[in-house]
Amino acid sequence: MGGLSVALSVLLLSFMVTSGLVIPFINLLYSLKLKRLNQNTKDVFGKLTPIFNRFHKNKAGVPIGGGLLIITVVTLLFFLVMPIMSKTGVDITSVHTDQKAEIGILFFTFISFGILGLYDDIRKIFQLKKNGLFGLGMKQKFVLEIILALVISYMIFTHLGISFIHVPFFGIIPMGFVFIPFSTFAIVAFANAVNITDGLDGLASGTLMISLFGFWFLSASILDVPLTIFLALWLGSLISFLYFNVYPARIFMGDVGSLSFGATLAVVGILVGKVVALVIIGFIFVLEIGSVLLQLLSKKWLKKKLMPAAPIHLSLQQYGWAEPKIVQRAWLIQILLTLFGVWLAII
Repeated sequence: MGGLSVALSVLLLSFMVTSGLVIPFINLLYSLKLKRLNQNTKDVFGKLTPIFNRFHKNKAGVPIGGGLLIITVVTLLFFLVMPIMSKTGVDITSVHTDQKAEIGILFFTFISFGILGLYDDIRKIFQLKKNGLFGLGMKQKFVLEIILALVISYMIFTHLGISFIHVPFFGIIPMGFVFIPFSTFAIVAFANAVNITDGLDGLASGTLMISLFGFWFLSASILDVPLTIFLALWLGSLISFLYFNVYPARIFMGDVGSLSFGATLAVVGILVGKVVALVIIGFIFVLEIGSVLLQLLSKKWLKKKLMPAAPIHLSLQQYGWAEPKIVQRAWLIQILLTLFGVWLAII
């Protein structure tokens, strides 16, 4: 069985396993009362966001935590499939000499940011106070994200020897020790960017799915089997989840998924050495978090808002765009961006 057929096989396996578990998992979330609350939402300035509340109040009661199912399925299947592949004679090649370190970095990112996101989901759903065991606020959570990203970046730098970026038309640019803070910034930025994008049904999960197909192609082209299998499993599970996440959503990804998936997307881009391509392939996420930052800076320095609400998808709703229209057009743009990013990565 060739490499492509193996990857497609595990993608379908992950899809089928997730499809068989997703409805019982939704029922479990209902029983655990892990669902969206009917409450006013505040923006990045700590003020109520009437635009968000007006367009999204009907989503109260929808279960939150789909990302936990995806993380669990992908992790269990990966450590089941890889030994079977090895024993059946599949050549486990990789661009990295230390495959165990590569796999460890992937899953440390995937799981650690997922745990942090799960904590945040639980804190918000049950409205836990900022004291005692659950005393972390937004600033403390951001510090934890930076610490986790620093650890991941240090492992990439020391265990895998990655200390460069590939810039199209210029080639390899060595960075030395500066790579660690650069990588840390990319991981934290994408973790929060996907988290911010996850505001419309199918927006974050759909654009992420398209982005992952791009990196799946890149990882397969460099014969990085562990990364290719990981992405195939992730894609299969995400496609199944997306079926229930499109408008009107029956389940939300939650911070457990968005923080984990954003950070891991950045790490995947770093592992294949295509950080510039990562910015292009993940540009929808960059645009979403960029709109929030611009709104914040405008409010602080110009004393006015650049747009009715941030992130930008809320402003589009205010301008009269229906939620499915925004999401579907984002998917189309994402397809073009992914094709362009992959082209830049291979020239």
